[in-house]
Amino acid sequence: MRFAFKTSPQNTTWADMLAIWKAADNIDVFESGWTFDHFYPIFSDSAGPCLEGWTTLTALAQATERLRVGVLVTGIHYRHPAVLANMAAALDIISNGRLELGIGAGWNEEESGAYGIELGSIKERFDRFEEACEVLKGLLTQETTTFDGKFYQLKDARNEPKGPQQPHPPFCIGGSGEKRTLRITAKYADHWNFVGGTPEEFARKRDVLAAHCADLGRDPKEITLSAHVRLGEDRDYAKVIDEAAALGAEGLDLAIIYLPPPYDPAVLEPLAQAIRDSGQLTAA
Repeated sequence: MRFAFKTSPQNTTWADMLAIWKAADNIDVFESGWTFDHFYPIFSDSAGPCLEGWTTLTALAQATERLRVGVLVTGIHYRHPAVLANMAAALDIISNGRLELGIGAGWNEEESGAYGIELGSIKERFDRFEEACEVLKGLLTQETTTFDGKFYQLKDARNEPKGPQQPHPPFCIGGSGEKRTLRITAKYADHWNFVGGTPEEFARKRDVLAAHCADLGRDPKEITLSAHVRLGEDRDYAKVIDEAAALGAEGLDLAIIYLPPPYDPAVLEPLAQAIRDSGQLTAA
């Protein structure tokens, strides 16, 4: 199994986030670092501070040299996919080909409603998401893209320059919905993120994803399987290792360790050593 970390840009400061990422860039146990895409804090006081995910990720990419970088995941309804494609290509260039393009259908009703950004019904969210995946793929791989959908219409649209990763930065789709999310993942994604849950739940979703891949004639081994594993404020590194190992036994490729604020670089080396000592670490 491989390992990564995630720092939500909520209830924190830029200085604290930057310190974590610069320290992690020098610890080879961690292959990638992730932020999120929300404007209000989630699962806490929504009136608290929250830095914008893509802006902070771009700055973090400039402050690091080795880590792969991503937003886990971008709410597709917040930005037109043509705008997002241009952002992704630019960040892939800025990071020298280290971008993971995390995308999802969106879910946060509070911030969407506050900003007047239409979220829509569940069906509308996934219809829009599927169109957006097609638009992103076109703009990141083709000289021009024409698309006539319900939500998006493009005519001979360009996106230049494109980033160094070919055919495009890996698409990481987050979510566990069996009918739509996992089918869209099977069709478009290079990486699937299981938000979190028991090994049994992960195994079920893994099997559903594999079935969708079979329907589409795709090898499921082409898709990296990741999951969030949370480090608590008690810094119980052994618990993190045990949870990651249980998911690894069900086929997890990448454990993304959600770090708790306030962010402190001092957690990284003990965590990395616990991972090394566990025997769970494999080469990237």
